[in-house]
Formats: sequence, structure tokens, C-alpha cells
Amino acid sequence: MAAMQHPETMDDTSTIPAVPGQTVLTPVQARVLGTLMEKARTVPDSYPLSLNALLTGCNQKTSREPIMSLDEAALASALDELRALGLVRESSGGRTARYAHNFQRGIGVFEQAAVLLGMLMLRGPQTAGELRLNTERWYPFADISSVEGFLDELLERSDEKGGPLVVKLPRAPGTREQRWAHLLCGPVDMTAAEPGAAPDAPGRDARIERLEAEVAALRQAVERLCAELGVAPPPTRDAP
Repeated sequence: MAAMQHPETMDDTSTIPAVPGQTVLTPVQARVLGTLMEKARTVPDSYPLSLNALLTGCNQKTSREPIMSLDEAALASALDELRALGLVRESSGGRTARYAHNFQRGIGVFEQAAVLLGMLMLRGPQTAGELRLNTERWYPFADISSVEGFLDELLERSDEKGGPLVVKLPRAPGTREQRWAHLLCGPVDMTAAEPGAAPDAPGRDARIERLEAEVAALRQAVERLCAELGVAPPPTRDAP
């Protein structure tokens, strides 16, 4: 596949319009695609997924933002729409229908870019550092700079290829990093995305879960390093 082109950077406006010629997904379609992309990498022995397994994955209470409660009818409708768009395939043979994604080829992006988009579809806006940590089981990015490089390519995607697929959100007061959001579901309301408004409880829960996952990953890294050095890991302390 040819390398992505780098047109001029987009103007910083209050809303980012849906890219011309690019398929605009519904939130349910994005959740289905993100779940298929996740399970293909994290539980390959169970992939492609049955309808029940896919429904369970879409309705997970962890590692999802926002949390959804889909029923079989909504899922089946989204699958039919995604198949018509060439983004999902149904496996033939066997008693139970199984589904696999065709996201990378259907959208026309590199593997690393597809991984980042899939994680943004599942967990909402994230910083480059959060994306690198959260995609560790999907793809081992070398460092944050590598993540930022692919995000920049998605931001600067040429109009001939459908236009940008991500946008950089305004920096929250008191934070050092900006979050990124995908544009696969159309315009992003930058005003609504600006920090300051009180988040709802599910949003807070998701952020707490993300922080807990980061701490667990860091703890595992320290334990691996201590094992390699032959020293005892530092004791853990329960939160008050």
C-alpha cells in the first residue's frame, strides 16, 4: 500500500466535519467493529465470533466508553449494515454464523493505524500515552513517538483517500497531553469535548478503570525487571 500523503494541517475549528467520501458509522457500528478488532487479537482461538460472543463483547462493562446495552436485534441490524459496507464478513459453514471484521482493507489504512482507530472506537478519546498502553495486547508500539506518528498520518490523511480519520482535542487545564478522537462516526463537537463540564458517572468509572489498568501494567513491568535482575520486587500497598 502506498504511503499516506500529508496535506496541510486542518484549521482548529469548533467542529470537525465528516470527511468527504468517507463512510460515516453509527456508534453501534463502531462498537461492533471495535469489538471484532479487539477479539481478533486478544482471543484469536475464539475468532471469528458468534453472535452471542459478539454481543457479550459489545456490552462489556470494562474497557468500554461509553458503556452500551445492545440487544440481538440492534446487533444484527448493525452487522447487516457493516456487511453491506464491506467492513464485516460472515463465515460460511457450521451451525453457528460467525463474524470477522474487514476494517483495515475496507477503510484503507495500515495495521498500526487500524489498531489505534479500533481502540478509539472502543474506549473513546485518549492521549497517545494511553493509546500505547491500551493497545499493548493488540500491537507492540515501540514508544509514544511511534503512536503519535501514526496519529499524525491519520490526522493529515489526504482528501483523495477520504480525509482525516482522527482529530486532536483541546488540552484540558492542568494536563500536559492532548487527547485524540476518531472521526469515523462523523463530526466531533469540540465544545462538548472540552473539559470543564462535569462528566457522568460511567465516564468517571471508565477513567478510573483505565488508570487502574495503567498501574497494573506498570506493576507487571517492574516485577519483570526485578525478576531479570534477581531482586525482590517492592511491596505493594493497598489503597486507603
